Parts: sequence; C-alpha cells; structure tokens
Amino acid sequence: MSGFVNWLQHSTPGLLLLALVGIAILLLMIIKLKVEPFIALLVIGLLTALAAGIPVQTLVGSAQKPGESLLETGFGGILGHITAIIGLGTILGAVLEASGGAQVLTRSLLRALGENRAPLAMGLAGLIFGIPVFFDVGIFVLAPLVYVAAKQGGRSILLYCLPLLAGLSVTHAFVPPHPGPVAAAALIGVDLGWVILMGAVCAIPAWFIGGVLFSSWIGKRIDIPVPEEMLAAVRAEDEERDEPGLGLVIGIIAVPLVLILAGTFGSIWLPAGSTAAGIASFVGTPAVALTIAVLLAVWLLGYRRGMTKTQLAELGAASLRPVGMILLVVGAGAFYGAVLRATGIGDAIAATLHDAGLPVIFAAYVISCGLRIAQGSATAAIAATAAIIGPTIKDVGYSQPQLALLVAAICAGSIIASHVNDGGFWIVSRYFGISVKDTLRTWTVLETILSVVGFAVAAVLMAVI
Repeated sequence: MSGFVNWLQHSTPGLLLLALVGIAILLLMIIKLKVEPFIALLVIGLLTALAAGIPVQTLVGSAQKPGESLLETGFGGILGHITAIIGLGTILGAVLEASGGAQVLTRSLLRALGENRAPLAMGLAGLIFGIPVFFDVGIFVLAPLVYVAAKQGGRSILLYCLPLLAGLSVTHAFVPPHPGPVAAAALIGVDLGWVILMGAVCAIPAWFIGGVLFSSWIGKRIDIPVPEEMLAAVRAEDEERDEPGLGLVIGIIAVPLVLILAGTFGSIWLPAGSTAAGIASFVGTPAVALTIAVLLAVWLLGYRRGMTKTQLAELGAASLRPVGMILLVVGAGAFYGAVLRATGIGDAIAATLHDAGLPVIFAAYVISCGLRIAQGSATAAIAATAAIIGPTIKDVGYSQPQLALLVAAICAGSIIASHVNDGGFWIVSRYFGISVKDTLRTWTVLETILSVVGFAVAAVLMAVI
C-alpha cells in the first residue's frame, strides 16, 4: 500500500492519475449530483491535496498561523485582485442600462445604418453594449428593440437576434471587465490591458463570421416570426423618457478601456520613473479606471438625469447580488490551481504536454471546451481550465501578449456548443420564441463558430508573436 501511495504522490503517472480522477469527480458532482461549481471545486481541491500528501496544517492552517494556509492564500490571492474589478464593472453596466443607454445606442445605429442593415446595427449594438453588461442583462434590455426591428423589417427574428447575441457573447467571453477574462488573467498572470487588446482582436473576427455572415445565412433559411406576446409587452411598456446622448454613452463605455490600455502601454513607452508614467500607471490600474468610469456614470447618467441617491443605492445593491456566486467559483478555481502547483501535478501536466508535442494553447482550448460542454457554466470552465493550465506555464517564459492569447483561447473554449445544460440556451430560446430544435440549429451552432474562430485567431497570433 505504501508503495502505491508513494507512486501516486511522487511519480508523473501517479500525479496525472490524481488530476484525471479529480476532474472526473468534479464533473460528476456538477452534472449528476447538481452540486454548485463553487462547492465542487472546493471539495476536489481539498481531496486532491490530501491524496497528494499535503500536510493538513499546510492545507487548512492553524490557529497559530491564520491566513497562511493553502486554502486561504488560494482564495485570497485571486479575490483580492478581481473582486473590485468585477464589482465596479457590474455597477457601471447597471447604471448604463438603467439610464436608457442601451436603447439610445441601438436606435442610433438603426437610424444610421438604415432598415436594410438593421441586423448589422443589432450586432454592433451587442458588440458595444456587451462590454459593460452581462450577457443575460444585454438580452433583457435589448430584446424589445429586436422585436420591433424584426416586425418592421418583416423578416425572421433570427436575422436580428443572432447578430445581437453574437456581439453580447464575444464581449462577455473575451473582454474585461467581464468575470471570465478577468479571472483567467489573474490565474494566468497577465496584465488586463493585454487581455483587452488580444481579446478584442480575437472577438471581432469571430463576431463578424458568426454574427454577420452565419446569422445572415441561417436567418434566410429558417423563418421564425416575432412572438406576438412579446410585441404586446413592448407596446404596453413603451413610453417616452429623457434618454442620454449617444456620445455620452459611448464615452463612458470607452473610459475604463482607454485608461487600462494607457496604463499598460504607458509603462512600456513612457520613461521609467517619470511623472507621466506614474499617472498612467495609477489611472490605468483596472480598479482605479473602473472607479473613475462608475463615478462619471453615476454623476452624468444618474444624478444629473434625475436619479435619487436611494435609487442609485438600490440599483447598485441589486446589480451586485448575482456577483457573489461568480466570485466564489473563481476563488475555488484559484484554490484548485494552488493545489495543483503545490502537489506537483501542474509540473507533471506540463511535462506530459511537452513530451507529447501538444501546444499549451491547444491543450487549454480543448480542456476549456470539454468542461464547458460537460457542465454548461462558462465561468466554471474558465476558472477550472486556468487553474489547470496556470501551473504548467510558470517556467515557459511566455511574454505578456502570448499569455493574453492563452487567456483568449481558454475563454474561446468556454462558449463552445451551448446546449441544454447552459442557462443562456434557455434564455435565448424563451426570449426570442425559438423552439429547442431550432435553438440547437442556430444558437448552438453560432456559439461554436464564435468559439472556433476566436481560438483560430489566437492560435495563429500565438505562432507569429
């Protein structure tokens, strides 16, 4: 027995067996037993650590040394980095949504591009407004405009909703401050400015091929009328209100992205130690950049447009409620990654990938795809994949752009083949009146195209950078 334990804890095959068994049990808990991903990741991390021989005090600490355990540092390191970013990004999106910014943006694009290009306008609206808001919130806010545009155009609702969904999906998957790319960046160890840049480079071609070309093709072949009950609801709720200007909306969305990019590239281009470099570094810190954007949004879209302090406080509190579980999942994923590093499993995986000649970026994508298809949650897939891959690249010497492309590959895998175990699948089906069969033929295929194209761009750039 002692010989088997020694083999399990100290040999490459034994450590790989531990990793495979852990992932299998993780999926079993999430899929079959319906355990929350946060709890499943936490349990698997603890069991893997104990099976690998990590001492109990090292794993969970003691009263004499609080805060030094693997459990606490695994959770604390990642949450200290991303909590403010995700929280501020969520509030920013809520203020933009409540002010009517989404409707202003979409209507302006519809007017500018004309009725014949309404599908493209919906896609651009999703691409832009998807930056500060969660995927499902973007659907809830913009779906009424899809109904009206599709009814006026007299064509299949797919021609209007699929471009919108593609824009919302790629920004949610690839671009900070969304939880997935923020978490992956922290777990992999890459600056958010590079993640924004490389994420956009991968997202835009994916959006064009999936959201414009595929959506136009499939929308002409499957005719789905606008749900009449949805149109009735739009008419009942339609009312005139004082909405913000388009420039103001786009400006506030752009502020945090521009500041973060300025911080990233200011540290490269500006003289080290100069005042300008210090200012760029400060305002370009993601938490600071998002704080500035939130304060601008609260003042310009909130107080100046008649919102009271109570309304804004309630808006912020309501928007933050869904964030708790996201942070717990990411924290548990980071703890699992810390376990893989501490046990040597990460080194064993890295050595195996190297010996097999399998590129890390491809392995990361495949793992993320597998986790996504198996359990449905994109955030859980990203957290678990980054936790597995992170320890394998610590000595590889990747540059920041290469690490950002690795993050993009993980995020691309997390959106592939959305099907019945994904909440987004049912939101799309319900809100746009699409049958399950047609949702599989349209939305599921769209997500797969977005995933494959996003990864292909990342892989090509990885080969040349």
